[in-house]
This record gives sequence, C-alpha cells and structure tokens, in this order.
Amino acid sequence: MGMQVNTNLAANNSYRNLAATQNDMSKSLEKLSSGLRINRAADDAAGLAISEGLKSQVGGLTVASRNAQDGISVLQTAEGSLNEVQSILQRVRDLAVQAGNDSNNADSRSAIKTEVDSLTKELTRIGESTNFNGTKLLDGTSTSLSFQVGANSDASSQIVVNLSGANVKGIATALTGAASGATGSAFAIADITALTVGAATFTSTTAAGVTTSVTTATLSDAVGGAGFQSVDEYATALGADANFAANFSVSVTRDGNGAGTGITVQALNGGVVSTAVAPAAGVALGGAAGTAPAGVGLDFTSAAGAAAAITSIDAQIKNVSTARAELGAVQNRFESVIKNLAVSKENLTAAGSRIRDTDMAEEMVKFTRSNILTQAGTAMLAQANQSNQGVLQLLR
Repeated sequence: MGMQVNTNLAANNSYRNLAATQNDMSKSLEKLSSGLRINRAADDAAGLAISEGLKSQVGGLTVASRNAQDGISVLQTAEGSLNEVQSILQRVRDLAVQAGNDSNNADSRSAIKTEVDSLTKELTRIGESTNFNGTKLLDGTSTSLSFQVGANSDASSQIVVNLSGANVKGIATALTGAASGATGSAFAIADITALTVGAATFTSTTAAGVTTSVTTATLSDAVGGAGFQSVDEYATALGADANFAANFSVSVTRDGNGAGTGITVQALNGGVVSTAVAPAAGVALGGAAGTAPAGVGLDFTSAAGAAAAITSIDAQIKNVSTARAELGAVQNRFESVIKNLAVSKENLTAAGSRIRDTDMAEEMVKFTRSNILTQAGTAMLAQANQSNQGVLQLLR
C-alpha cells in the first residue's frame, strides 16, 4: 500500500467504527437511563405494538377495579337502607299481630294505626332520600344499574344490578293503599264462591302510555281448594303474590256492616287499572276504571283486617329479603371481580415488563463494551491520523 496524503483509509476506517460504537453506547445510555428496552418504534416495532396494547389493558383494569369498588359502595348504601326498611316492616307486623286481638278497643286500634302510618311515612322518606352520588336507589326510578368491571366494551365487561325489587317507595304505597296521584279501579265481587283457585291478570296504563300487565301465580285459598270464602281471603291471596305486590296494591271495599263487597286495585306507578281478568269465567270483576278511590291500606279495625294486614306485610318482608339477598350476592360477585382484576393486572403488567423493560445487567455489559471500544477507537483514530506523518520524511 502506497503512502498517501489526500486519503487516509486507516483514519476513515477507525472513524466509521468509532461512530458505530458511539451510536451503540448512546442507545445503551438511553435504555439504562429510561429503564426501557423500547424507547421508540424503531427499537422493536412489533414489541411496541404489543406493549401498548397491554398498557391499555392494564390501565383499563385499574379503572375497572375502582368501578367495582364503587359498585360495592352503591350496594352497601342500598342494602343498609333496606336493613332498616326490614326492621320497620317487622315492627309493623308486630303491630298487626297486636291489632288482631279483640282485647283492643277502637282507641287502641286507632293508636296502632297512628304508629303504622308514621312508620310508613318513614318508609317513603327512606325510599326518596337513599341515593349514591345523586342517583336514587330505592324509589323505583332506577330499576337497574350497569357497572363497567372490565377493560373492554363487550357484555362480559359489565355487570347489571337489578334494583326493581328494592322499591321502598312502592312498598310504602302498598301499605298505605295509594300513592299521591295514583289511580285505581274498584271491582265488585258479587259471588265470592265463584272465585276458584287460579291466576288473575291486572293491567295498568300510566299517563305516559306505559302499560304494565301482571298475571299472578295460582292463587291459593286458605281452605285448600274449596274456593275462596270471603273477599278478604281473595284480597289476601292477591297481596301475597310477589308479582302482583311489586306492581299493584289491593284493599277491600266494605258495606255499612263491615262486610267485604269488592276489592280496590291500584297501580304503584300511578297508572290507571283498566282491565282485570278473573280466575274463573263469569265472575263479576268490573267497575269504573280510572276512578281514584281513597287508599285504605292496612286495616286494623278488626281481627280479620289485621290478619289480612299480616299477610300483606309478610309479602313485603319477603320481597325486601329477596332484594337484599340479590344485592348481597352481587356484592360478593364484585369482591370476586376485584380479586380477579388484581391477578389479571399483575400478569399483564409482568407481560408488558418482559417485552418493554430493560435488562439492566445485560445492557450494562453492552454499555461497558461500547465504552471500552469508544476509548480504543478514539486512540486508534489518533494513531491513524498520525500514520501519514512519515511522508514528511520524504519531503526533507
């Protein structure tokens, strides 16, 4: 190889290797300082796409876990109020049992009725005031609540909580016999013996045009298949039906002697009760639809009325127990969701870490190598730059 001045191939070679080494050292410094193996798409395009997807899932699961915890708070708020509702209903039932004793005179039964009226007002207040973050839970306006407990948009990422059975305001309406503005229909029962055991259908229509039709289960008479013996017995069977009690209330209309002559059915949603299908053909269940009869509610004026009240209250206690059981089951489900989300979040975070995080020990080895090569390359570049100094000897 000849001696040249214009082109120093050894210096160019040393500079190229030194530049590559400095580039590697710069990348190692970036990874060591950030702790990330992938700092830009050029580092690992496929790994970046996967890790960003995992990051979205981890973030979604974090928020979903908080949503589930909020769901538990909502259910605890509702269930806590229902606990007091059940206590009130138990007290009302005790009063109904007390009123069933004919040792009570009219004044005593009136005093019992006064306490019951006060307790039902408290039920109404609980139904209207129980809320979470402004959302009322027990007044019947929120029949269901949806909670996002997953990171995705599919149905499996949501849990819907049914609150239709937790209508405390409706329970209060059923106990008082009528809600403000509620419209009902009076049905005369001319021949009680024709009311054989069977199902009955009642339909209500609200001012907004919403129609609710409910068919009861097979109504059982107390005698056991011999047919209903009184209007009170039939009304008690209606009130004990869960589907009926969730949408309607029933009271007995009486003549001057206190004998039951018919029933008054009112819709808890304020709708007009327009039709009624009797359990047996030819039974005269009819009357002027759209009238607004005075609410009778629980009757404590006689032993028979108190017995009917006990049955009605038992039905409401059962409804509240069912609603509380459902809320408790969903609460346990939320707790399982939170545990599952924590495990999923941990595993997805680990997967993202394996893809994106820097192995500090390995990267330090690379950095040390690049650092030594940089120093060596710098020294060799200096030597290469001095390699053509021998030409000066020829020029002397």
